[in-house]
Amino acid sequence: MKALKKIDLADAVSSLARYAERGLKERVVVTRRGKPVFTLTPLEQDEAWEDYRVSTDPKFVALMKRSEALYPPGTGIPLEEIRRKHGIKARAPRRGVRRAARKAR
Repeated sequence: MKALKKIDLADAVSSLARYAERGLKERVVVTRRGKPVFTLTPLEQDEAWEDYRVSTDPKFVALMKRSEALYPPGTGIPLEEIRRKHGIKARAPRRGVRRAARKAR
């Protein structure tokens, strides 16, 4: 695993500008007195920004928590059962989708 780049918060102003100009290519950990404070993470795709916005939206987070409380793991209807009931065939994965999903992990 590649070591994360670290910068101290006191030095961050000019460093962050340099990262932005060059295009952030890897995660950067910003520290205060040697302790991690936050990370800067590059967005690799257009969808990444939308994913981030949705996943951090307080209303969406509250909705997900309510759903998890109402339907704990293993209590829902399996997708295969829904497909059988409605006569929906499972689609074969599109070419390149698995590779992109693995790359995102």
